[in-house]
Amino acid sequence: MYDDFETLKVTRDGKILTIAFNRPEVNNATNPVMHQELERIFPLIGTDRDTHVVVLTGEGRTFSAGGDINTLKASLDNQARWVESMEEARRIVYAMLDVDRPVIAKVNGHAIGLGATLALCCDIVIAKDSAKIGDPHVGVGLVAGDGGAVLWPALVGHAKAKRYLLTGDPISGEEAERIGLISEAAPAEELDERVAALAQRLADGAAVAIRLTKKSINMDLRQRMDAMLDAHLGFETWSHLSNDHREALEAFLEKREPKFTGT
Repeated sequence: MYDDFETLKVTRDGKILTIAFNRPEVNNATNPVMHQELERIFPLIGTDRDTHVVVLTGEGRTFSAGGDINTLKASLDNQARWVESMEEARRIVYAMLDVDRPVIAKVNGHAIGLGATLALCCDIVIAKDSAKIGDPHVGVGLVAGDGGAVLWPALVGHAKAKRYLLTGDPISGEEAERIGLISEAAPAEELDERVAALAQRLADGAAVAIRLTKKSINMDLRQRMDAMLDAHLGFETWSHLSNDHREALEAFLEKREPKFTGT
């Protein structure tokens, strides 16, 4: 059922299915193949009677570094691919919110940009206390439009969300727990045990009640996404066309500081 995924490593332990981003050589950055596989796997889980709980994590030392910089650079001159990526991002967010199995994010390392959004779309987020969590879209001249600008205010309020989304500053797992962005922070040596214990508890629980409770709580987030996500993706596309975005990517690849012009 899960044998044909290239960028996702899928393993099972009883009723618990673990999905690991499997591009550790690039810090689990997302590319078009991973986008398409994430879009496909959550509806598949919804038809899997053997899976009661999902754990989402990353291979290696990083949860996910977000969008692959080379993919972003290539999309500057391929607008059709950019539009496809925005449509995929929309479907991934909805697929994660709509799957009725509880999804636990085991943030074993940095979760940046889209990586942070993927973690925050999960129902319970347990992060290594030293892991960095951030949405630095503005640092590459982009709007935090792939769900971050909806999720962060919903979780921590507008004041904190603006502080971190307008600057792109990352925060530690410990700080993320303190402000309510994630469920729990754990020392590195305790992370696996805590996630495994919670996943097993949910797997052994009353599945119908747990699934419907998730759906009930996610109604609020679903309504927020319905009201705002398309506009946010449109704003992100607008910023994608800006000179500042092109300058940010070129500066990154040339290993220099970008010189933004505000255009």
